[in-house]
Amino acid sequence: MMKKLYERNELAFALAWIALYCVLQSLANSINPAIGIESFANAVCNVLLSVLLFGFLWKNGLFARYGFCRTDVPARCFLWYIPLLLLASHNLWNGAAVNFPLTGTLFYLINMLFVGFVEEVLFRGFLFRAIAKDSVKEAVIISSVTFGLGHILNLINGRGMALIPNLCQVFGAIAIGFLFVTIFYRGGSLIPCILTHSAIDVVSAFGSEAGLTDEKRILFSLSRIVIVVAYTLILTKTLPKKQGFSADDSAS
Repeated sequence: MMKKLYERNELAFALAWIALYCVLQSLANSINPAIGIESFANAVCNVLLSVLLFGFLWKNGLFARYGFCRTDVPARCFLWYIPLLLLASHNLWNGAAVNFPLTGTLFYLINMLFVGFVEEVLFRGFLFRAIAKDSVKEAVIISSVTFGLGHILNLINGRGMALIPNLCQVFGAIAIGFLFVTIFYRGGSLIPCILTHSAIDVVSAFGSEAGLTDEKRILFSLSRIVIVVAYTLILTKTLPKKQGFSADDSAS
């Protein structure tokens, strides 16, 4: 059934997966308190989604189409990925701490590891590629903004995130969305995006909230956005116009 929807309408396929993902995450967040283990339901959900997505891509020969390959662009054109390492560390800028009991930390890490895979496939893979058939510019904007706005769910789905932290997360995610889609479209590989996304989320398990005022949080967020914007602009100058696929190519 997934393949039939994919072949009939790629955009509907992408939106259906994104909607399913958002619903399942909201349900998982409401189930976790009853279980009493941090991120347990989310971890189970995202592992299963990752298996389904990976199986779909593998069975239908779509790995290359969605960037599961090495890039042909030299690492120096990406500044040896050093800015990505800096971004991956941003949750530790206020210091490190152990935020959950051992079991909760384990499931939080599993959840965050697989969230990176799922969200990159859905937003930079399915959604971007579906829209890019008609307009790459629209695909870049829509996939990036949609990815960022999706984080608003953290304000309303039971995770208890306050307004200022959530807004910082939303705007930061929009900026990172533009960076990741640039890396994918210009570099031809989704792997750096998946690895960086997963690293950012995994490291968040150990970020300290001690003394983290709203003013300090906003400063950190703005600093991260400056790094992301600067790196994105550099990549648009150093990377090929496009790499590994054209906007209207067929599935391989």
